Amino acid sequence: MSSLSLWVAQTLAAAFLAILFLQSGLDKVLDWKGNREYLGGYFAKTPLRRFSTFLLFNITVLEVFAGVASAAGCVTVFLTRNAGLAFVGAALAGLNVVALFFGQRLAKDYAAAAGMVPYACFAIGAVLLQGSNL
Repeated sequence: MSSLSLWVAQTLAAAFLAILFLQSGLDKVLDWKGNREYLGGYFAKTPLRRFSTFLLFNITVLEVFAGVASAAGCVTVFLTRNAGLAFVGAALAGLNVVALFFGQRLAKDYAAAAGMVPYACFAIGAVLLQGSNL
C-alpha cells in the first residue's frame, strides 16, 4: 500500500469512527432519561436488568472516549501521519461494539446483534489499519 493511500485510509477511518461514536455518545448524554428508560425495558428479562443504568453510563463514557480519541486521531493522522491516537480510538470503538453486541445477544435481540457485525468488522479493520505503521 502506498504511503498516500495509507494516510487517506487512516484519516477516513478515524473520521468515520469519530462521527459514529461522538454522535451516539452525545445522544446518550443529551437524552439520558430516554436512553435509561429504553435500556431498562430492553434488559428487563435479562440478568443485566439491575445494572442497566450502570451499563448505560459505561457505554456512554466509552463511546465519548472512542469518539474523542478518533477525532483527535483523525486530526493527528491528517497533520502528522502519526496514527497512535487513531489506533486508541479504533481499539476503544472495537471494545464498545463488543460490549453492545454482548448486551444485544444477552437480550436475545439477534437482529440488532447481527446489525452490529459491519461495525465490528470496520472497527477491527480500523485497528489493523491504524496499527499498520506504529
